[in-house]
Order: sequence, then C-alpha cells, then structure tokens
Amino acid sequence: MAYADQDGMSTNRLVSVIIVILLHAFLGYALVTGLAYDAVTIIKEKMTVVDVKEEEPPEEEEPPPEPEKQIEPPVVSPPPLVQTVTPPPTIRTVATPPPSAPIVPTAAPPAPPPPPPAGPSSEAKPRSNPGNWANTNDYPSRALQQEREGTTGFRVTIGVDGRVIDCTVTQSSGHDDLDAATCSNVKRRARFEPAVRNGEKVQGSYSNRVRWQIPK
Repeated sequence: MAYADQDGMSTNRLVSVIIVILLHAFLGYALVTGLAYDAVTIIKEKMTVVDVKEEEPPEEEEPPPEPEKQIEPPVVSPPPLVQTVTPPPTIRTVATPPPSAPIVPTAAPPAPPPPPPAGPSSEAKPRSNPGNWANTNDYPSRALQQEREGTTGFRVTIGVDGRVIDCTVTQSSGHDDLDAATCSNVKRRARFEPAVRNGEKVQGSYSNRVRWQIPK
C-alpha cells in the first residue's frame, strides 16, 4: 500500500507540473499575442471572491431606567384663624350747661399818652449864611470860559460836632463840574448847630441849593 501511494503521488505531481508548464506557456503566448489582458480579465471574472464578514456581537441592551421617585410635598397644616374682636364703642353722655346770656365784648382801655420828652429837640441849623458857602471865586474856570450856568440841589449829613459828614447832589445843574464844586465848597465851609433829640445831640441833615450864575 505504501508503494501504491507513492506512485499515485508521483503521478499527481507530474500532472501538476505539466499543467503548470502549460499554463505558463499559455500565459506567455497570451502576453506575446496581446491576449494577456483578455485572459486576465476572464480569469478575474471567473474568480469569485467571497468576503467573509465577521458577525458583530449583539449590542447589549441597556437596562430600563428606574422610575423616578415622586417626592410627595410635605403636609402643611393651615394656620389657625385669629379673629380680632373690636370692643363696642363706649358712648359717654356729657351734660351741657344751660345757655347763658350772650357775652358782650368790652371796649379796650385807651392807650396811655406818650411820655413827655426828656429834653428839647431841634433840627440842625447853619451857623453862617449859606449864601457864602459858594461864590463867584469858586466858579470852575472851564465852566466860566464856556459861560455855563445852572442850579445844583444838595443834601448834607451833619455830625454831632456840627461838621458835614457827607454831601449828595439831589438836583443836577446839568454840568458835572458845577455839581462837584457845590459839594466841595459846602463840605469845606458849612458849619451847623447839630440836631438834638430829647436833649441829646444826634446826626441830622440839611438840604439847600446853589445857583451858579456868571456875574455881568
């Protein structure tokens, strides 16, 4: 049996070698004659490739989600009702006095007369002639050259010593230089008896006018 098997195997090998030689010869002829492409195509068509896909393992099923626990709200007892009781109003009776006779207003007593002054009172008075407080020699030179004339009204404040404290023009002559000359000469020359109130010397006032006229 062993020899028979060896002969069989050598015969098969010989057949396989012959088939391979013929196949190479055929391919060489096909390459030379340009039939290699057709042969390769025919061979490819006859060859069937079977792709063996591995079976994927079945997906594990996820466990069903646990049902959510429902949280029951706490039981809250309603607050006790508190009722406020308002006491009934207390009514008090007040006895009204009997009507009396109407009240007639009495006249107020007259005010007492003012007390008599403690001493004499008087206004300030010039000690000299007011006409000498300003004269033609005091005429402003420019106003004299331009032959300007006018009347200036003034009011002076007199101190307790009889001197002029302040001078104010109450009526302008229309010329500033004549108004300024009026107050300047009055303050320089005027002297007064001071005003007196209840026997006391106080500040007073005096008003007058100066007429500026060019002598003819």
